[in-house]
Amino acid sequence: MQLLVIGRLDGEIGTASRIAMDRGARITQARGLEDALETLRAGHGADLVMIDAQFDVGGFMRSLNQERISVEVVACGIGNDTDAAVRAIKAGAKEYIPLPPDPELIAAVLSAVSEETHAIIHRDEAMARVLKLAERVAPSDASILITGESGTGKELMARFLHRQSKRAANRFVAVNCAAIPENLLESELFGHEKGAFTGAVARRIGKFEEAHGGTLLLDEISEMDLRLQAKLLRVIQEKEIDRLGGSGPVKVDVRLIATSNRNLEEEVRKGTLREDLYYRLNVMTLDMPPLRERPDDIEPLAEHFVEKYSQANEVPVRPLADETRAILRRHPWYGNVRELENTMHRAVLLAQGDAIGPEAILFTGSMTPADEMSAEDRGGADGADTRDDATAADGEARDPATAGLVGRTVADVERTLILDTLDHCLGNRTHAANILGISIRTLRNKLKQYAAEGAAVPPAREAES
Repeated sequence: MQLLVIGRLDGEIGTASRIAMDRGARITQARGLEDALETLRAGHGADLVMIDAQFDVGGFMRSLNQERISVEVVACGIGNDTDAAVRAIKAGAKEYIPLPPDPELIAAVLSAVSEETHAIIHRDEAMARVLKLAERVAPSDASILITGESGTGKELMARFLHRQSKRAANRFVAVNCAAIPENLLESELFGHEKGAFTGAVARRIGKFEEAHGGTLLLDEISEMDLRLQAKLLRVIQEKEIDRLGGSGPVKVDVRLIATSNRNLEEEVRKGTLREDLYYRLNVMTLDMPPLRERPDDIEPLAEHFVEKYSQANEVPVRPLADETRAILRRHPWYGNVRELENTMHRAVLLAQGDAIGPEAILFTGSMTPADEMSAEDRGGADGADTRDDATAADGEARDPATAGLVGRTVADVERTLILDTLDHCLGNRTHAANILGISIRTLRNKLKQYAAEGAAVPPAREAES
């Protein structure tokens, strides 16, 4: 855990920093906001920023968003200063830590931030086989391609590979190629010098330099522009990058991991992915099985999410009722682990009584509790086709679930699905695109079209949208 502390270290902030060090964090200090931004621009990186609430937390968060620097921020201040706490949280701080600091609270915050590095939860043999292969290839420096549907845990596997590698003591840096506009991704990867383009207010180290000595994850590599793919291929071959506006190449030493939810061989045939880049990245492939093909993982994952969100919402950890377990195992989980996580988060909030019953299970896209759904709506109690026996005028069976769509155009149905999914995700474009199984670029284009047609498009929540 790399912790960047903004403020003086001779007071309560210093005490909080020493507690964090005792818990295993490595500390870097910045005396002010510009000093902190320079540290982050220089590629030294941080997993968490702890800022004195006396500083302009809102201004600091705006600077991070404008410069596309992704890092969690917690604010610290005098315990009874509720106004400062409210301002910090509204500005975007993840937590507010009252001073004098409580060692257990500091530990909890550090644990929450580092939780993504925990072991992959599994019980199914299908996932065990993938992990066994990952353990064998992790110590090498070979590039690895991780494939699988959205929500199967590809980034979690990439972090597992990093922790098992000889680079584990160095940084793991992730870049979502689908979430960053094409005209900014080059600067994000390779960095830029001050004045290299409009908006380049200071020198910025790119992700390749930031990951020097460690691992760089290129998430959704198939979404990268072909021109940038050519530059990436050169970096892999020459092991050096050129900053935008720079005067010469910079040597880099990184281990590359790439992920995609697409069939990359098909992308190569379509011409959207360079064949030479594909073979450079695909030294070893790890294919993440969808959740429906690893049914023995459903219950332990569900229990993990129940415990996680019960603690986050300060409610009792309730066990899963037997009927609930059966319903979860029957569900097809097209959104994979991400859908299961959202479902269990809702269940924790809705559950009443001593256990989480079917009435608390609301599947994505449905406002009907599982105990009120038909077997057909849940995917069939025994996995069989449970369509209604009613027949259409032409004698063919008609699925009641799609009967309401008859008479509507495909474009109209698609628009409703996209907008409803976006509304469900509270405007989060990245999450909505993952659920829909489309790229964020495609989603943005669709939303631009719908807005031009006069549709009410939910406002974006995340900075990259």
